[in-house]
Amino acid sequence: MALNQRRLKILDLIREDGHAKVQELSRIFNVTDVTIRQDLEALEKLGYVQREYGGAFLKDVGSFAKTGKVLNQNHLEEKQEIAHKAVEFINEGDSLILDSGSTTTEIAKLLQPYRNLTVITNALNIALILGENPGINLIVTGGEFKAPTLSLTGKMAADSFKDIKVGKLFLATAGISHDMSLTYPSLSDLMVKTAMIQSAERVFLVADSSKIGVSAFASLGSISMVHTFITDNKISEEHVQKMKEGNVELLIA
Repeated sequence: MALNQRRLKILDLIREDGHAKVQELSRIFNVTDVTIRQDLEALEKLGYVQREYGGAFLKDVGSFAKTGKVLNQNHLEEKQEIAHKAVEFINEGDSLILDSGSTTTEIAKLLQPYRNLTVITNALNIALILGENPGINLIVTGGEFKAPTLSLTGKMAADSFKDIKVGKLFLATAGISHDMSLTYPSLSDLMVKTAMIQSAERVFLVADSSKIGVSAFASLGSISMVHTFITDNKISEEHVQKMKEGNVELLIA
């Protein structure tokens, strides 16, 4: 059974949040509840989700909390290379924000030797990694828990960044669209990402090159809102040129 575009986007939303309600999906996609129920039934038959009263949740969603691993583990070698490049810009005494995500998780793993850092994160797995280090002053946001990304999101998470100023933000993204916009599967994340960006003096976007040309459901805005983009050496010349046109510093790991 082929997945149409709406069903693919519904699946992306559920993979991001872990669950979704029929009424909310109906409002987002401007279709009837009956149509959404049919979509969820099709996704269930394909083994992606499990339906429940009023919605559906990602199959085996509880496994992420048990294992402490985020959903997206693709291109791990590239993400590790990007992380090594990113930590070149982290110094003792820095204050920084680590966004949730698989690439930022790799950055967190490299911060073990540091003895004087302040780190704010909305990712519970990153908090557990950094919590082992007594030299890191760790601040974790509040918010609604999303099991597949082990992250906290929504208004409460965004409000955690009020009156906070840090030197650096390491920002993740689900995709960079063809028009060079940062995109995310979940609407609830947009306010969190915006609050993070407003709290940081310098914004580093960390994403492997497979994310370029990919459009997730919700757009945050132009990539020009970041100062530096760290990616891997598989980025195409076309995309290198687009980064230059957007006045974004490009660093190749």
